[in-house]
Amino acid sequence: MGKSSRCNGCWGWLLAIIVLAVVAFGVFIMIKFKNGDSILDAAPVPGAPGELTKTYADALKLAMQFFDIQKSGKLVDNKIPWRGDSALRDGSDAKLDLSKGMYDAGDHMKFMFPLAYTATVLSWSILEYGDQMKAASQLSSAQDSLKWITDFLINAHPSADVLYVQVGDPKLDHSCWDRPEDMRGKRPLTKVDTTAPGSDVAAETAAAMAAASLVFKSSDSSYSSSLLAHAKDLFAFADKHRAYYSVSIPTVKTYYNSTGYGDELLWAAGWLYHATGDHSYYDYVTGENGEAFANWGSPTWFSWDNKLAGAQVLLSRLSFFGPKDLSKKDILQNYRSSAEAVMCGLLPKSPSATSSRTENGLIWVAEWNSLQHPVGAAFLAVLYSDYMLSSRTPKITCGSRQFSPLDLRNFAKSQADYVLGNNPLKTSFLVGYGDKYPQFVHHRGASIPADSNTSCLDGFKYLESADPNPNIAYGALIGGPFLNETFIDSRNNSMQTEPSTYNSALIVGLLSGLVTTSSVARSLGQ
Repeated sequence: MGKSSRCNGCWGWLLAIIVLAVVAFGVFIMIKFKNGDSILDAAPVPGAPGELTKTYADALKLAMQFFDIQKSGKLVDNKIPWRGDSALRDGSDAKLDLSKGMYDAGDHMKFMFPLAYTATVLSWSILEYGDQMKAASQLSSAQDSLKWITDFLINAHPSADVLYVQVGDPKLDHSCWDRPEDMRGKRPLTKVDTTAPGSDVAAETAAAMAAASLVFKSSDSSYSSSLLAHAKDLFAFADKHRAYYSVSIPTVKTYYNSTGYGDELLWAAGWLYHATGDHSYYDYVTGENGEAFANWGSPTWFSWDNKLAGAQVLLSRLSFFGPKDLSKKDILQNYRSSAEAVMCGLLPKSPSATSSRTENGLIWVAEWNSLQHPVGAAFLAVLYSDYMLSSRTPKITCGSRQFSPLDLRNFAKSQADYVLGNNPLKTSFLVGYGDKYPQFVHHRGASIPADSNTSCLDGFKYLESADPNPNIAYGALIGGPFLNETFIDSRNNSMQTEPSTYNSALIVGLLSGLVTTSSVARSLGQ
């Protein structure tokens, strides 16, 4: 009796200790997630977006505005005070309405190859991060901007084997410096067809329409079906009549020369499979075309010209979330392994880390529009990180080292933060963000006062002006720094100060993935 009486209440103390331990662990978990960390060796169950990160939310709102600045046609609910209706007769030579769409960069050209890529990336961003965009009050803006482009894509495809791929003559267009509202020059049309085919541009447009069909599937089923029908026809045309559009039409080489079409064919087939569930598209990417075009195991940079890394990440999605009864899983694994090779190349501490980066860690590949590659790479990294999170995949292996989804997310953050001002120049390359950003953006509309009456030639005085732009091109992601991390803020320095619409799609996608805790749906078709 005496011995047992000394332990009287022992079980109560033991129970209290256990409860305290559980509570402490729960607090630890809450703190980890509140700080944006991941407990990733036991990945959290995906859920609704959490608290917004103000830095990225503010930047996302800005980045979305540049799409409004770039709109062509009769503007609806125009939010940009220095923009108005323009190019209302585009397409009239072919009895088509090609007035919509968006201008490519600081000029007034509509180039289908990068514009369709813009639509594909924007669609992908909405599909993966629509909830995050909604939490930041930007989803409807993203959908409206996408539809402004896809309306143009539909009208540019008047028959199965015809696609108009350019509006305007670059030589004529670049011989003027005027506002889009004041354009008076000719706007000739360029097309691909069976006589002059272009598998690359046709397949990219097919990818854009297939991806966008998923975006509008629940909100406008008729419009979604129309987009999908166009996508199927364009893919069939691209695959049957294989050719480089820049070989069929040599005049396009100067601006958007294509270096291949196999990547676009796989990219389009991947999107069509996600949009339709039709196994013929799955067989396309896992059959002889995959063998011919996938370049498995060789990392590439994601850009308007090369979609291969994007296709590998998109198709790896099926490895993470696809039906269990999918055939050719070994081929599917090749895409996933290739996507992971891309990721391993991005991570600074990986044994296979690329040396293509600045001293302060920005991925750097090319002088012209240098920010396209780091932002595109970061967008793919945050996507892959969320595929891992949502599938409870704790690690990827890069040689002798392993990395978590948090490592990929931190890499993506490092690129976004550099763009937003965490760089040696302390300059934001997203116009309008922060206290210091470019004032001399190479953009006609931004450089000319809205109340001026400027013709083609006399507008060049604004290009040469020593005064900052009178209109701020809010949300423009400009070209970016040189490898030595220098930057010259000059309108005549188009290499560094010209923005592009496709850059905007990439930064919108990246910021949408970072703006709050994120996860992805298991099916893009849902």
